[in-house]
Amino acid sequence: MITLTHFLVVSACIFSIGLYTVLAKRNAIMILVGIELMINAAILNFVAFGRYDKINYSGQVFALFAIVLAAASVAVGLAIILNVYRHYKTINPDQITDLRD
Repeated sequence: MITLTHFLVVSACIFSIGLYTVLAKRNAIMILVGIELMINAAILNFVAFGRYDKINYSGQVFALFAIVLAAASVAVGLAIILNVYRHYKTINPDQITDLRD
């Protein structure tokens, strides 16, 4: 039987991998991937806790909202990265120092 602890351990591992990716990578795309991993870890927690709420299913409802917000944030983030690449010819956040023309 898979218990709540198993879900929380897997979620903590996924969140840790995402946090490491955000802190260690120097590529804007990989930073977005790390953020998505952390959001997915939070969604897994919502679903895990929602499994034990048999009346309202509030965990699943929050998870659906989080998935929609994550998809929207990725679309906006990729649009920003494409515009930055078009202007600076790099996606390395350390090399982008000027935000004005």
